Amino acid sequence: MSLTGKAAIVTGSSRSIGASIAIHLASEGAMVMVNYVGNADAAASVVSQINSKGPGKAASCKADVSTIAGAQTLLDAALKEFGRIDILVLNAGIMGSKVLADVDEAFFDNHMNINVKGPLFLVKAAAPLMTEGSRIIFLSTSLTVASTVLPNSLVYVASKGAIEQAARSLAKDLGTRGITVNVVSPGPVDTPLFRDGKPEQVINFIAGLNPFKRIGKPEEIAPVVAFLASPSAGWVSGQNIKVNGAFTV
Repeated sequence: MSLTGKAAIVTGSSRSIGASIAIHLASEGAMVMVNYVGNADAAASVVSQINSKGPGKAASCKADVSTIAGAQTLLDAALKEFGRIDILVLNAGIMGSKVLADVDEAFFDNHMNINVKGPLFLVKAAAPLMTEGSRIIFLSTSLTVASTVLPNSLVYVASKGAIEQAARSLAKDLGTRGITVNVVSPGPVDTPLFRDGKPEQVINFIAGLNPFKRIGKPEEIAPVVAFLASPSAGWVSGQNIKVNGAFTV
C-alpha cells in the first residue's frame, strides 16, 4: 500500500477527519497538500507533524474550495510544490441542521456550494492533470441510507446524496482513463462539526444506536481512505464504502 512518490490533495484537512487523512497518507509516504480556509495555525500544526515524522511530506494552501477560483488556487499550489497530482480527497464540507420550515436560500446555497459544487468543479479542473492509476475519493455520510436520519438533516443529506450520485457517474467517465472514483461514508464521528449544537444526552443517544455503543474517531476513517488511494485498490471504483461500525448495515 506504499504511496511513496504520490502527491495528494486533501481538502479541509487542517483538523478532524481531513487532518487524520492527510497524516495517514503521509505516513504511507505521500506528499500531501493540506488545505484550509480560515485556521492557518491548525494547518501549520498538521504540516509540522507530517514533516517531523515522515516518510512523506506536506505543505499547506489557503483556498476556499467552495469556489471555482479557490479550487484552481489549490491545484496551482499543489503543482508548484509537488509537480503532480495523483490523489484527490474531497473532504471539505459543512453539516448544518435545519428542518424544512427553517431552511432559507442562503442555508441551501451554502451547503450546495461547499458540499457539491466545490468538489465537482475541483475534480473537473484536476482530472486533466491526473494520469492512469490516480485516485479520487469523496467523503459522504452514512446518514444518506440511515433510517435514523433526523428531519433537521434535510439539506445536508441532500447535498451528500448528490455527490454520491456524481461519483457513480464519474467512475464511469474517468475510468476510461484508468482513474478510480470512490466514496467513503462515515457514520457519526467525534469531531467539533459533529458535536456542534448537540447536548451531551443527544451525543450519548446517537452512540447508543451503534452496537459498539460509541461514535467513531477520525483516525478510524483515514485508513480506509488510504487503502482506496493505494495501488491495492486499483480494481475498486464506483463504490461507496460505509465506515460506521455497523451504524448502518
